[in-house]
Amino acid sequence: MTDKTILSLKEFKELYNTFYFSLCLFADRYMNDIELSKDLVQDVFVKVWNNKTPFESELAIKTYLYRSVRNKCFDVLKSKDFKSKSKLTDYDLSVIESESFYEKEIFIEEVSRIIDTAVNTLPKKCAVIIKLSLKGLCNTQISEELSVSISTVKAQKRIAYQKLRPLLKQSVLSLCFCVFNRFFY
Repeated sequence: MTDKTILSLKEFKELYNTFYFSLCLFADRYMNDIELSKDLVQDVFVKVWNNKTPFESELAIKTYLYRSVRNKCFDVLKSKDFKSKSKLTDYDLSVIESESFYEKEIFIEEVSRIIDTAVNTLPKKCAVIIKLSLKGLCNTQISEELSVSISTVKAQKRIAYQKLRPLLKQSVLSLCFCVFNRFFY
């Protein structure tokens, strides 16, 4: 991207496909309602498209999306209608409004997005097994669910880890470098 680029339809679709799921999970950490979270994220993307918002860089886009979703969540959380139905206390609201909560949630979602992207590059069988493993299933449960032997599960996991290690090493190092720079400079 160069100085203040307006997204093309193709770039917008790619942006949407890259961040929609992560932003929904991010919003859900505030709202505790996935359907409402999806609506809020959708509203942010509609605003980006309708306003033809120009961006200077990929970082500017990510920052804008996460901040916009966060602000949408706060608008709803602070509304009289929501407050009357919610059990959210003033203390709870102050915690989720904090910068540390926001940064922690972004870090979690970015790491999750990086891992998900890497897992999706794996051969289909490896990816399915790793996704089930990430959901907390043990080898026995995975073998039962997929009707394969435990040795097949172990072999596919071994293949997956060999392929994921170099992919994730660079991404995690880059992410850690960004976090380090954010907090120490």
